Amino acid sequence: MKSPENKKKFKLLKQREFIAFAALVIIFVFFSLGSKNFFTLFNIMNIFRQASINAIIAVGMTFVIISGGIDLSVGATVSLSGVIAAIAMGNWGMNSIVGIICGLAVGVAIGFVNGFVITKGGVPPIISTVATMTIASGLALVLTGGRSVTNLPDNFSIIGRGNIGILPIPVFIIIITYILGHILLTKTRFGATVFGIGGNEEAARLAGISVEWVKIRVYMFCGAMSAVSGLIMASRLNSGQPLAGDGLDLNAIAAVVIGGASVNGGVGGVVGSLIGALLMSVLTNGFDLIGMGRYYQMIFTGIVLILAVTLQKKTR
Repeated sequence: MKSPENKKKFKLLKQREFIAFAALVIIFVFFSLGSKNFFTLFNIMNIFRQASINAIIAVGMTFVIISGGIDLSVGATVSLSGVIAAIAMGNWGMNSIVGIICGLAVGVAIGFVNGFVITKGGVPPIISTVATMTIASGLALVLTGGRSVTNLPDNFSIIGRGNIGILPIPVFIIIITYILGHILLTKTRFGATVFGIGGNEEAARLAGISVEWVKIRVYMFCGAMSAVSGLIMASRLNSGQPLAGDGLDLNAIAAVVIGGASVNGGVGGVVGSLIGALLMSVLTNGFDLIGMGRYYQMIFTGIVLILAVTLQKKTR
């Protein structure tokens, strides 16, 4: 049975998710009227394919933000995971399965380091994850010499470029990761402790929750989701790119916050994060079709993020 406080948070989240969804619909209609090429099956599938990278990272980032943390290393994790997987397949001659396992292991390892340094070292999340971001980015550049890693197996490209029917395979990966994230967050003790820590960490500790271990697992999960996105990115590009993840950390945070999660922790959900990721992808795609430059897109995305946080304060 939900406590009155939890009921209030649930109602607040649904209100924010509805606002984000309404904004998504309005923007979708606007671009449909502004470009004849926007509302086509090919372009809609392209939007989903483009959104997959940010959307999957946002699943992990949702857990981090709800727990009261932040992770600025996800973009670097995307790059390094893709590079390690590409090196394993392209340079070492491993098959796709081994390459995928190597990439995922990198993501989980980075997440563990983040969680360990934050909990055991007492380093603030923003400092810890900036440090691991720098280390991971440097490793990706050192291992590749700043160049792309190619000669990947043909079947690896199916992950990012293939379709099942009319739907791109990344869409199915989104569905799987979001079902997993939703179940973990709403149907398990682990999810309940994540909300508890984000709402009041000291109260959670006094209630017997192993706060440190929960936080470590949260960052490991975020690292794993970032690695999944890194593998999709490498598959789409058919190469490991040491700078492939640049800027994705802020995009993921924006998607989660636009979707209704509180930057103070304790409130959030993966459904809202998916809406936020789709909204950002629609903006990028629509602006491209109407001829608005990338720099203007960045400005508009920043304005949307400020509005989302301001709206959170107003609805609080």
